[in-house]
Amino acid sequence: MKYYLYHIPGKKIGVTCDIYNRVTEQQGYEDHEFEILEMSEDIEYISNREIELQKEYGYRVDHKLYKTLKPNLKMKINITEQTTTFPHPVDTLKERLIDLPGMKWITEHGTFFIDNDSIDWIMKNVKTSMYNDDRSYVYNKAFSRHFEKRNQLTIPLEKEIIIEPQPHNKPSDVKNAEQSCCGHCDHGYEMFDKIRDWAYTRDLYKDGDIKTQYVKLQEEAGELAKAILNKDEFETVDAIGDMVVVLTNLAHLAGTDIEFCIEEAYKEISSRKGKMIDGTFVKDE
Repeated sequence: MKYYLYHIPGKKIGVTCDIYNRVTEQQGYEDHEFEILEMSEDIEYISNREIELQKEYGYRVDHKLYKTLKPNLKMKINITEQTTTFPHPVDTLKERLIDLPGMKWITEHGTFFIDNDSIDWIMKNVKTSMYNDDRSYVYNKAFSRHFEKRNQLTIPLEKEIIIEPQPHNKPSDVKNAEQSCCGHCDHGYEMFDKIRDWAYTRDLYKDGDIKTQYVKLQEEAGELAKAILNKDEFETVDAIGDMVVVLTNLAHLAGTDIEFCIEEAYKEISSRKGKMIDGTFVKDE
């Protein structure tokens, strides 16, 4: 097998045995944007030479020799109900994932696999482990939603679908409206999917930022406070709804979803005991 030592000027020096798939197809560089420095069938030589040239050119130096990575066609990931944890820090994870096309693993939320699209999603949503800086993780439920959306987008559409915003119900309509389900059933979560669909069509998750969503949440909280002080029932309903929309999008941008946040909060308060004092529930110490 022949190994290629390639150079992307100003970016990196790396090794691959498939120059087209690795550099052009996966990383997106055209022929004129990179150069092949050396070729060899000696993996020992090419692995050491990569480190030497990375130091010489002043690029980030790989922690492990290429020869120790290439034979390992799988990554020892840790899977829990909530997360998939990778044994790599965020800054080197992409390079490792690119070497593992087609790798699959099963979680309670579905089967995941590595390709260019999933790598892009992982790198946008991955977080450093709070216990070990050399490990990183993604939330399984959020990852599964990405695959669901991707599968939907692969279905050819005969005409453009435009999602029109629904008019707000008046407070009297809300009170008299027939409720389709109770607050604890899963069907009640369908509205969150509609909110995320709305956000996807407007590139909010592509171009959005968790910090700006937090600022937006504070703005809506101010509107709610104003509505409560003015005893404006319609504006109170409107502000609460707007805050739920913002929280739904904020949760998604944080790598989780609002359903999970609600469920975790309910687990904590479900057995909580206390009493009402001056209109506020105060939990027992």
